[in-house]
Amino acid sequence: MKHQYLEVVRVYRLAPRGPRALLVAGNLRLACRIGRAGAGHDKREGDGKSPIGRFRLLSGWWRPDRRLPPRTGLRMRPLRQDLGWCDAPGHGRYNRLIRLPFSASHEEMWRADHQYDLVLDIDWNRRVRRQGRGSAIFFHLMNEARTGTAGCVAVPAAAIDRVMARIGQKTRIEIR
Repeated sequence: MKHQYLEVVRVYRLAPRGPRALLVAGNLRLACRIGRAGAGHDKREGDGKSPIGRFRLLSGWWRPDRRLPPRTGLRMRPLRQDLGWCDAPGHGRYNRLIRLPFSASHEEMWRADHQYDLVLDIDWNRRVRRQGRGSAIFFHLMNEARTGTAGCVAVPAAAIDRVMARIGQKTRIEIR
């Protein structure tokens, strides 16, 4: 029997501003975090907002030194120490995976904390990149302080595998 993945995973803001949110994936409901400034339709680089809308989950990575690959229908690759993400508006590699070292502004994907032990690429500003509209919008693990993100969706590490088991290539994430 073929596994049935969800059509959509929904993220509901719990306040007009701020990071508290609720993730609903089928019958799974859990507290999550979004951007420290909440969410909005007018996402800009560095504003601390998560984008509102429905987006594809493109692919993901896991830290092979910290965990096993998740069971999911999404394409996953082992994360490497030389990977980063360009967040420099105006650069030709803006909002793209890059190899380190890299001279322009970027985020390192191999982090000392555990937030990117499992990380998914949300299709925000990716197919048609608009400079300054926001980069590195990911689905990842929540930090220990349970604070807001720079614009990503973050879930507790204890729940990530239950969420991943519900996600396939056609699953969308909807931030409301």
